[in-house]
Amino acid sequence: MKPASFDYHRPDTIDDAVALLSELGDDAKIIAGGQSLVPMLAMRLAYFDHLIDISRLGELRGIERRGHELWIGAGTTEATVGADDQVRQAVPLLTRATPFVGHFQIRNRGTLGGSIAHADAAGEYPAAALALDAVMEVLSPRGRREIAAADFFAGLWETTMEPDEVLTGVRFPVWNGRSGFSVREFARRHGDFAIAGALVAVQLDDADRVSRCGIGLLGLGSTVRRAPAAEAAVVGMPVGELVAEEIGRAAMTGLDDVPTDLQGSASYRTQVGATMVARAWREGVHEAIDEAPAGAANA
Repeated sequence: MKPASFDYHRPDTIDDAVALLSELGDDAKIIAGGQSLVPMLAMRLAYFDHLIDISRLGELRGIERRGHELWIGAGTTEATVGADDQVRQAVPLLTRATPFVGHFQIRNRGTLGGSIAHADAAGEYPAAALALDAVMEVLSPRGRREIAAADFFAGLWETTMEPDEVLTGVRFPVWNGRSGFSVREFARRHGDFAIAGALVAVQLDDADRVSRCGIGLLGLGSTVRRAPAAEAAVVGMPVGELVAEEIGRAAMTGLDDVPTDLQGSASYRTQVGATMVARAWREGVHEAIDEAPAGAANA
């Protein structure tokens, strides 16, 4: 199928884009890489009278270290994020997550901001932003504001951005010291949406106690989730006393909307999710104990 007809707009600045979005209202949609929106339009799952293309706005692209955070412009492609040395040193979880995002053709066009704003329940970048307590920067005719990742994802393909707001950038905290990161997910084929997956960030103090932990879950609800029960259970504990399988089971606590579909039942997804958390936990802890500090170059 082909999409229904629409008017195409390509503003020169982000301010122009925001003004257009405000003027055109619900009949307009922002498009960046288009790797999620275009297939939905082609299958007639979505329809808009106007598309506002922000893919060529240089002010939305870039990667910058800003103190204890790494800023990534919303228009930065996923391929750029995955290959960037600053990202690898400052936010390794993003580097690890990038190869799981579709295929390289998709990553060459898709953008970090597009992935996060799309808010897919199986999205790796949304789960990473949530696990790392990232901050979203958005712009509207009323000015700029910030939204914490914990308050950003509202449901399936739904965020707490207002209809006239545009995501312009994301700030990721930099984890220095003895930190480890891992991404594990299970899919029928590489590049498919994950049946269930986990992103783990763990930090240890000098006494080998867990001082910080973030666990992001994907494919286990209507949106990406965190695992607060599992995180609370491990922080402050000697890492040698923690059992990965128990952490995996704890991470499934409170998941009341795990989907049942052709890929598997809710029970099956939950079992897979627990296993993915356990495997990611082992790898993250191994890195924190045995490898050089992930943020050493930026400390």
